[in-house]
Order: sequence, then structure tokens, then C-alpha cells
Amino acid sequence: MKFTAQQIADILEGTIVGNPEVEVSKISKIEEGEKGSLTFLSNPKYYPYLYTTSASVTIVDNGFKPEKKITTTLISVENAYEAFSKVLAFYNQVKDHKIGREAPYFISDSAKIGINEYIGAFSYIGKNVTIGENVKIYPNSYIGDNVFIGNNCVLFSGVKIYSETIIGNNCKIHSGTVIGSDGFGFAPNKNGSFKAIPQIGNVIVEDNVDIGSSCTIDRATMGSTVIREGVKLDNQIQVAHNVEIGKNTVIAAQSGIAGSTKVGENCMIGGQVGIAGHLTLGNNLKIQAQSGISKNLKNNLVVQGTPAYNYSDFNKSYVLFKNLPKIVSKINHIEKELNTQK
Repeated sequence: MKFTAQQIADILEGTIVGNPEVEVSKISKIEEGEKGSLTFLSNPKYYPYLYTTSASVTIVDNGFKPEKKITTTLISVENAYEAFSKVLAFYNQVKDHKIGREAPYFISDSAKIGINEYIGAFSYIGKNVTIGENVKIYPNSYIGDNVFIGNNCVLFSGVKIYSETIIGNNCKIHSGTVIGSDGFGFAPNKNGSFKAIPQIGNVIVEDNVDIGSSCTIDRATMGSTVIREGVKLDNQIQVAHNVEIGKNTVIAAQSGIAGSTKVGENCMIGGQVGIAGHLTLGNNLKIQAQSGISKNLKNNLVVQGTPAYNYSDFNKSYVLFKNLPKIVSKINHIEKELNTQK
């Protein structure tokens, strides 16, 4: 799809310097810009590329004046970075705008689906499923019985939603993610084997949640595993049964949360963090990458390490860890001197 510089300027409420009729059909970095592409310039580090780029249209901050001749058409806005982000969102909206149903698919007669839906090929929608308006379900997806999905959600290819799951409005779930599979619950037998404990709960995902690719969110043993409003999960994250993640918490890739742990609101959790089960973590926490959390944490802490402790103390301790051979050597030297003086 092509857009003129004038159409883009109208969307961004910007001012054109150059040819308003020039067309663009793709987006590029300014240093890699080519004819027919749209880019932006906000970091002074990239100013030189403005004079060499072949991009047809460039978004710049108000008041920017080229020092040399340029070939690109400029759109001046209050904040070029924010304006370009708005363009990216609009671009994604246009690119992903799909409506209709692609055969073959299976939809139960008892399922209810709102208007403007997209159902990709080889998708399965089970009994008593309720799906809201403007929902996009990409090919090879599975939605089990009694699932509820709100409005304006996107399920990318290969997403699996087990039965009884509830998903709110404006959620995005990326390829390969599984929501609602059995929690890891097994009871040991006398002979050393294990017997599975039935997992009869569900998963609740509230509004405005983004879940990356290949995440697994287990159903509760009883009750619900809950992902609160505004949570953002990166790729390859494990959320165990009966976990609750507070609103607006963000978690980076390859982190895992064991069963029945409660994570607070507005937390920032780095990659490869491991959190033990049955813990309560406070609000506004910052947990550095590769930390291991084995005890409850109060509000507003910054922690690191395994087991994790105060970030400032960790840095001070690390200096000692790093210099430990030298410290030991000095101690040994002092001991030898003291022994020779006896």
C-alpha cells in the first residue's frame, strides 16, 4: 500500500518541506533508506545520513534546517521519534488488517464470534467459545471449549488456548504460546513414582496484555492463574500454576515463575530470572538478569544475584569477589611476615 507525503503529514499533523506528492510504500532506517521508503531523524549522530539517504520522505523535528542540499522530502513535527512510532503503529495496523475466514477451519456451532473477525486456515474453535469484535486468529491456532476472548485481540499463528481460559480486550499473543496447559503438579507414591494431580482451574489474562512467542502459562490447580492488566511478557517465559502477576509488570525472556507465587505491580524483571514458588514479591521491584529469587521481597527494591539481594550491596561484594585471589595472597603474605617475626 502506498501513501503520499501529504497523507502522512496529515496523519502526523506535520508540515511538508519538499514534494507533497512523493509516494512511499515501506519503512527504513535513514542510513539504509531507498527510493519509496519513509524514515526519520531525531538523533544528531545520524544527521550526516540525511544528505546521503535515498529515502523519499524523512520525518524531522520542527525547526530542523538542512545545512546542505537534500533529495528527501521532509515532514516537520514536534517530536520526530514519537511521530515515527505513530507511523509504525499505523503501518502495523494496515499490514495486519485481515478480515474473513480462510478454509479449511473448524468452528463449533455453539461458538459465538463478533464482527470483523479474521480466522486463518487450519484453525480450531471449540464448543461454547465466545470471541469479541475485531479479533484476528492466524492460521494453525487452537481455541478450546468454553474460552472467552475479548475485543481487538490478535492471536498469531500456532497459538494454543486451552479450555476455560479468559482473555480480556486488546491483548496480543505471539506464535507458539500455550495458555492453560496443566500445571506441574505431581504427588510422590511410596514406590518412588509420581501421580498427576488433576489441574481443574483456569487462566485469566486481563486487558492490554502482550505475550511473546513460545511462552507457557499453566492453568491453576484450583482457582486461576492470573495475568493482570497491562502486563508485558517477552518470549520464552514460563508462568506456573496459580501464579499472579500484578498489573503493568514487564518480564524479559527466559524467566520462570514457580507455582503460587504472587508478583506485584509495576515490576521490571530481567532475562533468565528464576523465581521460586509460594513467594510474595512487592510492587515496583527491579530484578536484574539471571537473578534467583528464593524469599519474599518488599516494595521498591532493586536486587541481583543468586540468591538475590540488594543491588548496591551486590556491586560492592562483586569487587571483593573479583579481587579475592589478590586479597588471599596479601593475607598469606602478612601471615608469613608475622610468623618470621616470632
